[in-house]
Amino acid sequence: MSQAHIKLLYRFPLKVRRPFVRMWYEYISGLDRDADVIFMNYGWASLDPEAEPLTLRPEDETNRYCIQLYHRVASAVDLRGLDVLEVGCGRGGGAAYVARYLGPRSMTGLDLAAKAIEFCQRHYAIPGLTFVQGDAEALEFAADTFDVVINIESSHCYAAMSKFLIGVHRVLRPGGYFLFADLRKKEHIKTLRRQFKDSGLTVLKEETINDNVIKALELDNARKEALIKRKVPRVFQPLFCEFAGIEGTFSRNASFRSGDLVYLLSVLRKESR
Repeated sequence: MSQAHIKLLYRFPLKVRRPFVRMWYEYISGLDRDADVIFMNYGWASLDPEAEPLTLRPEDETNRYCIQLYHRVASAVDLRGLDVLEVGCGRGGGAAYVARYLGPRSMTGLDLAAKAIEFCQRHYAIPGLTFVQGDAEALEFAADTFDVVINIESSHCYAAMSKFLIGVHRVLRPGGYFLFADLRKKEHIKTLRRQFKDSGLTVLKEETINDNVIKALELDNARKEALIKRKVPRVFQPLFCEFAGIEGTFSRNASFRSGDLVYLLSVLRKESR
């Protein structure tokens, strides 16, 4: 698959691309039978050379930069003793990190891809951690079910962001938090902010983390590129390299640097009644 084909694919509107996105994630889950890929985000790295590194267990070091993004987002709220939902959990690495390190009472991961959920249900055996298949744009949980909803690098694939946010507001308990991190084209940031406002959630914090994401991509480039070369058929490697933000790809890596893509981290709250 050439870069020209990839560029053409990204020009289609989300409603057209959505079936492909679902098949794409199903395909990824089918490729990685050895659980080498349990995170699929771009990662986060500190820009402060004197900052204390996040303490991780030895088995988690391989995924340090992807984990650091989860930690940066999820640690905005003390999750101890809370009921937490991650929408767009993928292959479950982030939900498992939250469950193992941050002490929620319960941690639920939801994803549209059936194979990803089947993988998660087989791979993780952590008290309080469960996985369910579901649609981000039609959350089926009862109202006031969760204290926190996490959504990391997933919403840019949604055809109806407003529906998703309405669902988040509904399933959150009064005073609950929505912890969000994702990318948008620069010209779409105002739309995202309006969608946040229209959802009834209050924005408490907003941070652009392009530089942190770029640094993580640089530091994690060799690992991701090696995984792609080892696991992905050659014909699909350019598409996977673009998806992973590998150095030299035509779109996302370069677009973060130019500012054409903005990576936003936001903390929002559902007001108490």
